Amino acid sequence: MADGRMARAESSKPYHHGELREALVTAGRKLLEERGIRGFTLRECARRASVSHAAPAHHFASIDDLLAEIATRGYQELIAAMEAEAGRAVDAPAARLVAQGVGYMAFAAARPVLFQLMFSREANRFETPALAEAARSAHHLHIAAVEAVIPRAPAEVKQRMVDFAWASIHGFITLVLEGQIGEDDSPRALKARGLAMLATMVEAVVRAGGDP
Repeated sequence: MADGRMARAESSKPYHHGELREALVTAGRKLLEERGIRGFTLRECARRASVSHAAPAHHFASIDDLLAEIATRGYQELIAAMEAEAGRAVDAPAARLVAQGVGYMAFAAARPVLFQLMFSREANRFETPALAEAARSAHHLHIAAVEAVIPRAPAEVKQRMVDFAWASIHGFITLVLEGQIGEDDSPRALKARGLAMLATMVEAVVRAGGDP
């Protein structure tokens, strides 16, 4: 009887419609950061949001739906980070491409588990239209930045340089997060190393595009 009263009390937390969704997303992000995707459960998200284990079903039909929402918001934050850095750069395409890379890597360094979720193989399992659109929007920033650097290059060269630029930025920060690059570097030295990589990447893009 006492257990029943406790369950009713737990499920009666006075969240409004939108507040419960936000509470679950917030709890889910914290749980993801602590335990990773393999330790992620809807039941634990509900417990941390102080609602019954059945409450998440009002907003997320499955664990995949909640992970998709978290990943979608991750891409939105990644886009914001890239755009913010680009907005602080001097008004030159090469500088903006470097700045976008800085924003990309800063986001990944600040939210490594979320970053891993966004680009994990599991993301293919829980992809939603909103998540796919957010990912495309982030990729479009790479495309636009590279095309601005080499506007007169042939389409196939632009595509190759988009792939090269993204692979360089993503690969570098992924190796950093995995401790394969910069493990013994100071934060300042690692930042300088990252900027040097970005500068080299942009030089290669410019050369490939045939610009002087």
